[in-house]
Amino acid sequence: MQVKLFLTDVDGCLTDTGMYYSANGEEMKRFCVYDGMGMVLLRQAGIPCGILTSEQSAIVKARAEKLKLDFLYLGVGSKDRQGSMTKLGAAQKICEKLGITLAEVCYVGDDVNDLDLLSAVGYPCCPPNARPEVKAIKGIKVLKTPGGQGAIREIADEILKSK
Repeated sequence: MQVKLFLTDVDGCLTDTGMYYSANGEEMKRFCVYDGMGMVLLRQAGIPCGILTSEQSAIVKARAEKLKLDFLYLGVGSKDRQGSMTKLGAAQKICEKLGITLAEVCYVGDDVNDLDLLSAVGYPCCPPNARPEVKAIKGIKVLKTPGGQGAIREIADEILKSK
């Protein structure tokens, strides 16, 4: 496995898909520390990491900054809406910057807004809690660990073992 870039979605991959709200309406997300360490280890091995999400979330931005991720694209979706970038477009932009191709990218996604990108990368992965349409993508690796419980760490460890 020659992965030169690791990208992931957030909800359902880095989180358990739950949306938590306080009595004051503040949104909260639960992240798994194993997943964070997986991305730290990938970065230490020279593999840039990033998050692509359709959410506009200060929480996700804070998590990406804490992990010192190389790339963060907030508000990117599966369809180009009024000039907004798609997840596939964001990944292509990152690949151009790094001088690599999508065939060298591992992406973890779980829902219909990930279909285009998962179908385009060389190493598509999803947690077992992914939507059926995602699991049906030809060549996708369905991880054993659920999203938000170490799924990212599972594939990170596999990538590192193959180096």
